[in-house]
Amino acid sequence: MRADHGGGGNGGANGTEAELSDSLKTFGAVLKALREESGLTQEEFAVRVRYSAAYVAKIEQGKRFPPADLPARAEEVLGPVAVKVLTAAAKSLTRRAGLASWFRQWAGIEEEAISLYAYECRAVPGLLQPEGYIRAIFDRQIPPLSEEQFERQVAARQERQRLLDERPNTAFSFLIEQAVLERHLGGAEVARAVIGNLLEQGSRRNVEILVMPLRQEDHSGVDGQMYLAERDNHQWVGYVEGHDSSTLSTEPKLVSSMLQRYGKMRSQALSRMATVDLLLREMQGAL
Repeated sequence: MRADHGGGGNGGANGTEAELSDSLKTFGAVLKALREESGLTQEEFAVRVRYSAAYVAKIEQGKRFPPADLPARAEEVLGPVAVKVLTAAAKSLTRRAGLASWFRQWAGIEEEAISLYAYECRAVPGLLQPEGYIRAIFDRQIPPLSEEQFERQVAARQERQRLLDERPNTAFSFLIEQAVLERHLGGAEVARAVIGNLLEQGSRRNVEILVMPLRQEDHSGVDGQMYLAERDNHQWVGYVEGHDSSTLSTEPKLVSSMLQRYGKMRSQALSRMATVDLLLREMQGAL
């Protein structure tokens, strides 16, 4: 099966915003119901969770993306049962809201994968982007984002990165073109944060990060970026994207070709230790 998800044009953008608005309003309604069940006004609740009353009001109205630590702050106030409801609502919201509509199907597969491979020649993979890099990416998005859209997408990407903590038994492999790192998107400070994060995440036993050198005469990645995920039934899924659209494939022949290509590129990239040496000695030292 191949699924093409068109995300370009004003129609796609408006559809995403409508879905997101509904999701935020639903979360806000849940929070309001739990607060009122506890007999608290917005002002009383805000003081106890250490947020402003105006911020709590906007969350309940579906006008603000809820912070990730809201359920933890609310546990003593609302009680354990209520917080379980709020946590479930928050997890569903933050994982999908703020993500482009054409990306959400892949995001669901990504959450349950037992193996996840990524080859990137455009930007640092989303799961490995530090906050400064995320902001630099969305700051340059065309058409420009509103401030609310901007913060929502930053929060959604940071939430998605929890996979690295929550899936210690998932085998993650990332192949990144050296040119992506040499670009220094966002400036030297952001570049330092990127390299530091790659070194940190690459130290996990279930995470492999390899750099494809600038000069590699034997390079099998000329077809562009790709992502691969192995589901718990050991079925592999392929995914590619670009210009606000994406293609998801479970066709065995196509996915097999992608797996073969990824395996070939793994052998063409720098080794794990050589990648660390490049990041630590050459690239970090030059900043």
